[in-house]
Amino acid sequence: MLFHVVMPSDKSSQLTRLEGKVELITSAASGISESTARLFSIQVFIADIQDDSGEEVFKDLGQSPASFVHCDVTKESDVEATVNKAVARYGKLDMMYNNAGISGIQKKSILDNEKIEFKKIVSVNMLNMTANVCSTIETGASDAYASSKHGVVGLTRNIAMELGEYGIHVNCESPHLVATPLSKDFFKLNNEDCHSVYSHLKCVLPKSEDVAEAALFLASDESKYVSGHNLFVDGSFTSMNSVFSIFGNPHTGVSKT
Repeated sequence: MLFHVVMPSDKSSQLTRLEGKVELITSAASGISESTARLFSIQVFIADIQDDSGEEVFKDLGQSPASFVHCDVTKESDVEATVNKAVARYGKLDMMYNNAGISGIQKKSILDNEKIEFKKIVSVNMLNMTANVCSTIETGASDAYASSKHGVVGLTRNIAMELGEYGIHVNCESPHLVATPLSKDFFKLNNEDCHSVYSHLKCVLPKSEDVAEAALFLASDESKYVSGHNLFVDGSFTSMNSVFSIFGNPHTGVSKT
């Protein structure tokens, strides 16, 4: 989920799409958030529980005025302290990219779920992570994970209505399967396996940078009239009718003999 404030701008502020903005990105030590932190590296506050990896990302940003802080998003005190540190360091906070989350263990049936694990996944993901295509279609994700993503979309729309009067935009993204450590571990796939899921969109391999680029649009002034939106970054995956594909839909490249 991404919160940001659009401020009046002039031509000089458009030299870069995020010039003058301060961004806080959670779970920025790896995966999609790491790619986003590298892309947003003007004034970015990197937060994660993976201290070594987070410090490495911070160092790689070189002379950029970035900062890293340890933050466990399941602890409200950590989140509050991180926001306060960002404001103290930069004097303001323009955007929050909440992208921390967990996948849990893959369960094939709701009957296999334990309440305590289900509640943990929902509580962590719904408050701290982006959405996912499983908020729209069945993808093989666990019931808890899918429920948390549906919750992200609903929460995004509600908060957008509540915070609009303060000039705060609230949007979320729904990426499909990207070869991140989290998704590869959950589905037990390698990079090539992840890429094969997009076989109907030829010559394009999905990367975490693609999701970061979409976040860049939502964080920039270019999206000044976009709020309460769920932006799909899925290569049209959710538009495909899998039933028709088995009969040789020319748009999927799949044929049946």
